[in-house]
Amino acid sequence: MTVGQLVTGHDGAATRPAVHSWDEFTALHEVVVGDATGAHLPDLVRDRSAWLNYYPDLDASSLREVHSGLMPRWIVDETNEDLAGLVEVLEQFGVTVRRPAVVDHAAGFGTPEWSTTGFSCYCPRDLTLVVGSTLIETPSPARSRYFEQFGLRPLFQDYLRQGATWLAAPRPRLADELFPLDADGLPYLGEAEAAFEAANVLRLGRDVLYQVSRSGNEAGLRWLESTLRLLGDVRVHPLRDVYGYTHIDSTIAFLRPGLVLLNPSRITPAEIPAPLAGWDVVWCPPVEDRPMAAAHGLSGPWISMNLLMLDERHAVVDADQPALLRALERHGITVVPHRLRHQRVLGGGFHCVTLDVVRAGGPENYLD
Repeated sequence: MTVGQLVTGHDGAATRPAVHSWDEFTALHEVVVGDATGAHLPDLVRDRSAWLNYYPDLDASSLREVHSGLMPRWIVDETNEDLAGLVEVLEQFGVTVRRPAVVDHAAGFGTPEWSTTGFSCYCPRDLTLVVGSTLIETPSPARSRYFEQFGLRPLFQDYLRQGATWLAAPRPRLADELFPLDADGLPYLGEAEAAFEAANVLRLGRDVLYQVSRSGNEAGLRWLESTLRLLGDVRVHPLRDVYGYTHIDSTIAFLRPGLVLLNPSRITPAEIPAPLAGWDVVWCPPVEDRPMAAAHGLSGPWISMNLLMLDERHAVVDADQPALLRALERHGITVVPHRLRHQRVLGGGFHCVTLDVVRAGGPENYLD
């Protein structure tokens, strides 16, 4: 069984563009799947940017209870088993799968203003935004992710040789002034410079949604708007006061044109973002929380709604969420249940651990 067809060239031969991805739901042809090898937590107490990006809701006392350093080997091994199973599922649907290179995340590095260690290549979605044929490296506010994209560089070099465009945002300084504390003593993302992650963005043809939060600031929004103007008629829709912590894809998931999955703990019927007014909504059922292998996870229980659309009729969904599976099936979506046993510990569901490189859709206008 396959999802979608190859693109037909002028000579009638079936071809695929090296990079071509405008949305989250048309037929998926090529994808990068992450790798948990060497997953590592930096010093959370010494590095406020790590506190902000990994455990932004923990107070300073609780933060000291979190173990930094290499993730337990058994968690990494089981996660890589689950990722290998995901690769098999994708290949059964005719999807070409690429993997990042192995990176030594425990190695130290720094700038004249700070030093840290790395994180992981588990979530390739987080730091690279694909808009059409353009790869955009985003300026993460996490110091520990400064060189994480090196695991993707061999792939990007290959895509560049095949005709893709490759851009990178200005490298942020990530000085202490970017990470002030709020009234509750928790870090938030300031406006000293542009900083955001690609997982703050959802793509909808010629429109993109950008979530302003602790992982994406207003300065990052302005930089993205100015950059996407270079790519043509692409509209950026800011989402403010929706979810203040990190990424958008456990709050909103596009299923197909006119149908969206929303998180009812963060969005109410009266607060549906303006660009989605008039869309049909699947309200995510309450998630069934499972025991974690660690006292604290990088994601909350709602990571279970973080699904991957294979096309407008098929979705890879958390097998441990039967109510969500049924809700999607009632809306004509065939679910492909799978498990990521440590998605909360490592901070990523199926959308997070994949990076769409080629999808069938183009710069359609889905909002007008």
